[in-house]
Amino acid sequence: MRDHLAIERTKLANERTLLTYIRTSIYLVLGGMAFLGMQDFEEIRYMGHLSLSLSFILLVIGIVRFIQLKRHIKAMYEPILAKEIKEATENK
Repeated sequence: MRDHLAIERTKLANERTLLTYIRTSIYLVLGGMAFLGMQDFEEIRYMGHLSLSLSFILLVIGIVRFIQLKRHIKAMYEPILAKEIKEATENK
């Protein structure tokens, strides 16, 4: 039972991290749009383009890391869960 709860906490932490990447990416999009929307500050338009580019890169990194960690968690803990299920059915 303890292993099962640890696995669930790890999965939830992985999802929380993905949501953090998404939130940061959205903030960068909003900041980039604000920089690009400034009419009086044409010399800092590059900051808007940089922010939008970083937003896309950060979103891709977050999704890739989420998928990698999800696969790693499944590979590490699936044998443990199978063992727990087997023991539970044998004890009945």
